[in-house]
Amino acid sequence: MPSDATSTSAPRTVEAGAVAWAGAFIERIKAKSITVGVIGLGYVGLPICLSAAEAGLKVLGFDIDPRTAKAIADGRSYLGHIPDTRIAALTREGRFSATTDFARLSEADAILICVPTPLTPNLEPDMTYIVATAEQIAKALRPHQLVVLESTTYPGTTREVLLPILEKSGLTCPADFMVAFSPEREDPGNPEFGMRQIPKIVGADSAEARDATAALYDQFVVRTVKVSSAATAEAVKLTENIFRAVNIALANELKVVYGAMGIDIWEVIDAAKTKPFGYMPFYPGPGLGGHCIPIDPFYLTWKAREFGISTRFIELAGQVNSAMPQRVVDTLALTLDARTGKGLNGARILILGIAYKKNVDDVRGSPSLRIMELLEARGATLDFYDPHVPVVPNTREHPTINGRRGRTWAPTEFGAYDAALIVTDHDRVDYKVLASHVRLVIDTRNACRRAGTVGDHIVGA
Repeated sequence: MPSDATSTSAPRTVEAGAVAWAGAFIERIKAKSITVGVIGLGYVGLPICLSAAEAGLKVLGFDIDPRTAKAIADGRSYLGHIPDTRIAALTREGRFSATTDFARLSEADAILICVPTPLTPNLEPDMTYIVATAEQIAKALRPHQLVVLESTTYPGTTREVLLPILEKSGLTCPADFMVAFSPEREDPGNPEFGMRQIPKIVGADSAEARDATAALYDQFVVRTVKVSSAATAEAVKLTENIFRAVNIALANELKVVYGAMGIDIWEVIDAAKTKPFGYMPFYPGPGLGGHCIPIDPFYLTWKAREFGISTRFIELAGQVNSAMPQRVVDTLALTLDARTGKGLNGARILILGIAYKKNVDDVRGSPSLRIMELLEARGATLDFYDPHVPVVPNTREHPTINGRRGRTWAPTEFGAYDAALIVTDHDRVDYKVLASHVRLVIDTRNACRRAGTVGDHIVGA
């Protein structure tokens, strides 16, 4: 799996022989005689563990939750899109194990950091998890280890935050250990592009670290793409997610404008995407979700202020997308009033889908949770159905609905609801049946029409 160099920028000059061990380290990688440690075994870390282990590397996973380590030891998956069989086969063969004992980080030759990077309530980067992880690594750091940060963050984090903490160990980079940044590009639930099919960006501040990191990922991804520095690699990831956030915001704003004109945004997009060049379809929705798209743009806006730069375009996109849950609630309220003369207060509403996107069990940042809070604040009584999420997991942002259980799929009972609100368009929902049993459907995803169901009682939002 060859590496593709895409930058001609000169690497940082290092003292001759300072990374003399890098060549031997790369040869050990190619011989698959190293142990890979992965910190954070969630939607990013677990697929990396499995892909690396399936490629013949020995993998040791680290997580603070003992339930995670036990599930892996038992050969059980805790992520809906990953089957038990993948984990069980690797644990049985001794190629993959997990622990909560971070002192064992010294056993790993390469350490990959896959921890969350959330925002503070003031929309500033929360480095808590990266700092805590770096401090754990520093306690166990030994010579000739490679540390790679995968968590999405602002340009400069690897050099300005991670590296100084690691050097508190008394070891020096790059003479004793190497650091690099390689952003995660995981798309949970995507059947076409799994971990191994997605090219990996690799950036480091020395040529040796860059080459070693590329050699590592070359073992289990289709190809690696080298860039000139860790900061450049950090910027690549932000650029990818900002591109999506801005274009989704545009689609959301066009939905509002065209809706006021009586024009169907979905029909417009379907026609526009027939152009074979110069156009890429992005679709409106009830708001952004997940751990990347709603958050990552604000990492750049925060860092830009350090340079006296205002990122007005990016911030405006964030404002448009953040306003969508309220707009959905307003549309539901106005439609109920116009159709039934009944407002939200006292209305019974069925929410379809609380995961942040279709066909996954991940609710992080889901607009459904915000919509549920807004509806209940206006007096509505709610139930939800999600074939992938039977119980709302605990979140810091939405404590009032933590632990709430969804209802069963029982279409004959759906007539008791004043409206059904489609927020997440899972494939495992029969929208034809839904629409035939509910008096009013508010569809934020065009799910009914895609299922071949239309009617005056189905309203887009």
